[in-house]
Amino acid sequence: MKIKYWIKAARLRTLPLAFSCILLSSSLVIINHIELSFKVLFLTLSTTLLLQILSNFANDYGDAIKGADKNRTGEQRMVQSGKISKSQMKLAIVILSFITLIVGLYLILSVFQKDTYHILTFLFLGIGSIIAAIKYTVGKSAYGYKAYGDLSVFMFFGMVGVIGSYYLFTKNFHWITLPGALFTGLMSCGVLNLNNMRDYENDKKNNKITLVVKIGMNRSIKYHFLLLILAIISLITILLFTNNYYYIISMFPLFFVVRHLKLLNKYQDMKLLDSQLKVIAISCFGCSFISLIVGLLIN
Repeated sequence: MKIKYWIKAARLRTLPLAFSCILLSSSLVIINHIELSFKVLFLTLSTTLLLQILSNFANDYGDAIKGADKNRTGEQRMVQSGKISKSQMKLAIVILSFITLIVGLYLILSVFQKDTYHILTFLFLGIGSIIAAIKYTVGKSAYGYKAYGDLSVFMFFGMVGVIGSYYLFTKNFHWITLPGALFTGLMSCGVLNLNNMRDYENDKKNNKITLVVKIGMNRSIKYHFLLLILAIISLITILLFTNNYYYIISMFPLFFVVRHLKLLNKYQDMKLLDSQLKVIAISCFGCSFISLIVGLLIN
């Protein structure tokens, strides 16, 4: 059992996208002239990191159990290839679930201390996030096989990720988190949709009912355009609210998103879409990260 196989199973290229909602939320805190707690930022990023790796482990395990990875393109999966056994991955999922819960609980207690109502509320959200990460592909009721993956990604990478973490930072809600949640949530759905378009034939063959399989390739391409265009509009809404032209710099990565949309119509072989996954993921991360850096520098 080599460490490099576990690193591959963790799918490090998905982590920038997971961090995006937290980084954007942090920038919104600064935009609203509220002091950013770096302790909360570190703990939130740590919890998000663990949740994403847990989700990737569970996805690797669940798809292997169901045989959905036999003829897939893109990165090789570790359980399906036999590099990591099913029992080893199952044990890793259990251990990582407990570690994630402990780190998340420490984050919640650090923020709310003796506020029982908020502690229980966020603990419920945390446990729900862990269950959702596992149930995406694991079990008979895996919702990733019933075309609910997009909804889950939007909720956790958008609404919960941005609005929830903003509340952890400030203990308040602000309307600006809504376009923030739309931006990271829609961009994340764009990555998932692109992934599902790439795997369309294989998923259809293995009865993995993604949204792409359900609505077909042509509608999925239109859906993809809608996701990314609405995401761009959402980020522009945030920048208009800031009333500070320095934040325009954070829009630079959107150039690659626009370029991606122009290239999309030229692809005849959907397998070539694999190289475009990182374009959307890194663009989302870039916009969020630059926005945070600009905020730290000018405030």
